[in-house]
Amino acid sequence: MTPMSGSAMVTGLDIQAKLESHSAAIPHQRGKLLFTLISLLLLSLILIVLGLGVGSNGWESLSSMWQQSLAMQIVWDIRLPRTLGAWAAGALLGLSGAVAQGLFRNPLADPYLLGSASGASLGVATALVAFGGSPFATAWVVRLGLTGAAFCGAVLAVFLTLLLARGVQHTLRLLLAGVIVGVVLGAVGSLVTMMRPDIVQAMQAFMLGSTGYVGWSSCGVMLLVFVICLVISLALSQVLDGLSLGEATASSLGLPLPQMRMALVLIIALSAGTAVAQTGLIVFVGLAAPHLVRSMLKTTHAGLIVLSSLAGGILLSAADILSRWMIAPQELPVGVVTAILGGAYLLRLMHKQRRMEGH
Repeated sequence: MTPMSGSAMVTGLDIQAKLESHSAAIPHQRGKLLFTLISLLLLSLILIVLGLGVGSNGWESLSSMWQQSLAMQIVWDIRLPRTLGAWAAGALLGLSGAVAQGLFRNPLADPYLLGSASGASLGVATALVAFGGSPFATAWVVRLGLTGAAFCGAVLAVFLTLLLARGVQHTLRLLLAGVIVGVVLGAVGSLVTMMRPDIVQAMQAFMLGSTGYVGWSSCGVMLLVFVICLVISLALSQVLDGLSLGEATASSLGLPLPQMRMALVLIIALSAGTAVAQTGLIVFVGLAAPHLVRSMLKTTHAGLIVLSSLAGGILLSAADILSRWMIAPQELPVGVVTAILGGAYLLRLMHKQRRMEGH
């Protein structure tokens, strides 16, 4: 064995030991991790049940659903898919946010960092111009077309970001490319909206977000995509653990970083694009959910991804219930509620961090 190969082997072993110690540095947290997981699952279930009883006529429909066919239709065909869809969209955003923050090694990264939000907005604006009217007063075919346009716009924006960044080799370049694509596509979308004033109201509804149009098909799509993204992101969670130790360290472990980075970017695009396509732009959920988990316990990225998904589902479910309940029988846009709740939480977190730094 040459001295160089022996040195390389020692370095590789040292890095592997560092990664393993990083993953196992908190064995005493396993009990807390399990407790947090069970608590979030129970809270999700409670919010889903609460969601079934919130509406224009309150709990009356839920209590009389077995006696009245109309009440059964309200609960089964409207409230249940909407409630499950809100949880699924929040889970997708929470998962996407956790992966984005791990990939960019930046706690301020969110699912829309690669330009998917602006791409989805441009797709919806273009589709509205093509359909020539509001999506919420037309047939389901038009609604499906808008959903597809939003998803295609989000995915197209991510591919433009990858093209501008010339791949995923440089994280900083990818980050800057996402900002540029987001600004440019956002400006083009605003221009399209300005040229067609008749679509302003529909675009405003999309920009503020809503779960009111989520049916069983939308709910099924989001849950299926969530399961797929969760399985793949858990399989790649050790890559995120390696990246948290530094780019050079992750490369020294022999990980195929370009391919794995590309897979992580596609997860971010697919999960965020699916949520945006079904519910519109809902802010702060993908950013706040991982922060909320980190404030409760320290864990590896595998635990962070699972718990952030649950936390995202809880946040959006709670916001959806509040949006339906606060001024019932009318509704607030759920995106407004998430912005207020998420902004208040992050301000509190910033204030707490400043106090800790002061001490």
